[in-house]
Formats: sequence, structure tokens, C-alpha cells
Amino acid sequence: MDVLTTTPFGQRPVSAALMKHAQAAQAQPAIPHINKWELFRELCTAKAAFGVSDRDLTVLNALLSFHQETSLSDNDMLIVFPSNAALGERAHGMAESTLRRHLAVLVESGLILRHDSPNGKRYAVRGADGDLSRAFGFDLRPLLVKAEQITTAAAETRAAAERLRRMREELTLMKRDAIKLVAYGQDNAPHSAWEALQSRLLSVHKAMRRKLPQDDLQTLLAELRDVLAETQRRLAIESEEMSGSDSETERHYHNSNKDSHESELCHKNGEGVGGNAPDPEGKHAETESKKQVNLPLALVTKACPDLQPYMQDEIRTWHQLIEGAAFVRGMMGISPDAWLEAQRAMGPENAAITVACILQRVSEINSPGGYLRALSRKAQDGGFSPGPMVMALLNTGVA
Repeated sequence: MDVLTTTPFGQRPVSAALMKHAQAAQAQPAIPHINKWELFRELCTAKAAFGVSDRDLTVLNALLSFHQETSLSDNDMLIVFPSNAALGERAHGMAESTLRRHLAVLVESGLILRHDSPNGKRYAVRGADGDLSRAFGFDLRPLLVKAEQITTAAAETRAAAERLRRMREELTLMKRDAIKLVAYGQDNAPHSAWEALQSRLLSVHKAMRRKLPQDDLQTLLAELRDVLAETQRRLAIESEEMSGSDSETERHYHNSNKDSHESELCHKNGEGVGGNAPDPEGKHAETESKKQVNLPLALVTKACPDLQPYMQDEIRTWHQLIEGAAFVRGMMGISPDAWLEAQRAMGPENAAITVACILQRVSEINSPGGYLRALSRKAQDGGFSPGPMVMALLNTGVA
């Protein structure tokens, strides 16, 4: 079939890029025969390499649908000539002005060529034998010529995506190790100052919430390796200095503190050793009613999904939520005293909900520990409930 011209109709100018694309389209394709839909899917994967968007590809998909065969072949007529109305209909009702814009992008990227008629209309002319001898419209031959380039770019894109996936996976695993080792160090090696490592881990956690390029991920990996090395070094020093008897003594000390604290709470609630102390004004019942949980657990976990990755199992009970909040509070720089104060003021469940909400918005909060203390003071005065925090997270789409 004759190709008479590649210059555009009307006021569209000829450019060096247009001439280069027209010359390249006449080259012998490295792949003379390829399924057009397989090639299209490869182009969807490699779209960034060719500078086209999803909407551009929607128009190209519509153009390919006007080609009668399922494959693009070197010896076939590869010019399609649909009207703007027909093309827009197959492009999901795209407006004509929008259609022209995306067609221009496809031409500029060298994926298609224009063959405009003398009056700018798109049509074909048949010869005496009934076969198409001349056509004016959009030439799909550049796709066939670029088929090898497209498939190579798609393979490279998939390989790069896999590298990023593996790097993110490695980051997640290293962060988990670092968080758990620092938490272990806080409990078993209290002589070291762990706050600086916690602060570094919090910065890494905030950064990982964004979609980062490969260079930034490499920087985070180096930071986590350094944190892990420092953590292991401190634990090794502490393990050499602490004898087994010292460890037993310290564990007993912590248990004694816990017991005395529970006794203190009972005393503050107006209960004696036997739990039969009088409460004439009903203050204990009123305080306890304020600590009741008024939210379904499923709603809390939906609003605060960032807590789940730190759990071994899916959160199904309030006890698991409290354990998870107790684990992540150290990572956010919330001290044990602030956590205990929150539990006293709000009740364990409400305190856990509050910590989970703080974790969800940790990138926006300068001092999570100070924030929790302020909320605890409000709760003591009856002016705070975690319910609005949960609903705000749901309404803003954070969950």
C-alpha cells in the first residue's frame, strides 16, 4: 500500500522529532509479527519509559481495536482510519478535544504516525481488486518497529519494581528487628540510653510511610543497619556486665513494682484489701464508667491499620490491642510512666486506642509522649474520649 505523506494537515507544523519518527517507522522491524494485545500490555508496563499516561493508553487501546487482525504484521495494512466520534466512543466516551490532545501525545512519543488526507479526513481507497490501496489515518507500524524496545523496557520496569519490592521487604524486616531489639534492651539493659535509637527508628518509620525512590530506600537501609549494629553492640556489653543473679533480681524488682502499683490503684479506688471499703458518694462507679470502651474493636483496627504490622497475629481481642500499644509506645518515645498514667486515667483499652491513633498520625505529632500526657490529664477531668480521634481517622481517609 502506498504511503504518500507524513506531513500534518492544517496548521500543525513539521518538527525534527516528527521527521525522525517517520524515518524510524520505515525500518525493518526486529519482530515482524506480534500479538497486538500482548504488545499493548507490555507498553502499559513500560509506559513511563515512553512518556505516556493511562489516558493516552486508553486512546491507543481504542485505535488498536479498529485494526481487524489480532496481530501486527509487517506485511499487513496497519493504518486505521476511525472518525473522532467512533474513536471517542471506544475510548469510553472521551470528549473530542481531550481525544485530540492524547492523540498528539501518542504521535509525539513515536508510537503512532499520522497520514493525513488532502482535506484532513480519515478514509481508505480500494483498488480494482477490492483491496485497500491507499488509506489516510493513524499508522500503527511504529508500534511493530518498537516492539522489541517495548518488551525490553517492560522487562526492565518489572525488574526495577521487583528490586524496590525486595528493598521495602528488607526494610520492613530490619525495622521489625531493630524495634524488638531496642524494646528488649529497654527491659533487660536499662543502663543504656535507648531514647536516641528510638528517635532514629521513629524517623525511619515516618519516612517508610511515603512511596520512596530507590536512592532514598538505600539511605534508610544504611540507617537501619547502623541502628541494628549499635543495638547489638549495647546488648552485648550489657550481657557481659550483668550476671544471671542480677537479671533475676531485676525481674523480681519489676514484678514487685507492678504488684505495689496494683495495690495502690485499689487503694485509690476506695477499695481495701478485701475490696469492701465503703463508697458512699459512688465516685468509684462514676470513674469506672468513664473508662468503659464505647467503640467496637473492628472499628478501631480499621481506623488504625499501622498497628497491625507490629503484631504476630491479627488483632481480635482488646488484650491484643493493649499488648500492641504497649509495644509501639517505646518506638514513639512514650515513656513507661506516660503509658501507665494513660492507663490509670482512661482505662487500659481506651489508652491503647489512644496510642494506636497517635501511631496512625505519628508523622504529624512532634512529641507523642507529651501529647499522651496532655490527653491523660483531660481524661482525668472527664474531658477526653478516644472516640472522636477514631472517627476523625475514618472520615479523613487515613484508614
